[in-house]
Amino acid sequence: MAENENNTNGQEFKKISIIMIASMVILLLVFSAVNYVVVKNLVQKIEITAPADEEVAEDGDEEEIQKGIIVDLGDFILNLCDENQRKYLKVNVAIEVSKKETDFPAQDAAPAKGGHGHEEAPAPADPMAAIQTEMNQYKPAIRDAVITNLSSKTSAELSTAAGKELAKEQITNDINSILGGEREVLRVSFGQFIIQ
Repeated sequence: MAENENNTNGQEFKKISIIMIASMVILLLVFSAVNYVVVKNLVQKIEITAPADEEVAEDGDEEEIQKGIIVDLGDFILNLCDENQRKYLKVNVAIEVSKKETDFPAQDAAPAKGGHGHEEAPAPADPMAAIQTEMNQYKPAIRDAVITNLSSKTSAELSTAAGKELAKEQITNDINSILGGEREVLRVSFGQFIIQ
């Protein structure tokens, strides 16, 4: 009788083992199928959205990052508007202004030789020197706008990233009004930025 019970227990153990292995195989197959479908759909979505983004960029609907001309305004040492303590700000400010079509004339437009072919044409003027000269006429007013803007802030306002971005935005608006449409400020950059 004890042998019959051992055989019955052994057969039940084999049945349970076979059922467990079969269920694991079925779960593995189901998991693999679901994984395959999800990955396949995800790859298709990526392939579908990628050409749409390229078409927008080709049409020019999205704004490209415009590169301009950097004008260094130099270092500023300012009193901040803190009431309790006297705080100072030492900052280096540079602005990036838009280019004009006339800033960099095409090199192939100038002839290589003079009118009769005997003399060379004079070397074209340095376009960067001309731009710097143009911007120098605005520099005192621009520096005043930067000083006025930053000295009206507290150290707490300028200690945060949001405060610095707000100051940059305000400086951009102030300088754009000074330039009067001649050029546009694309970016304001702070080099050194120390509050003491």
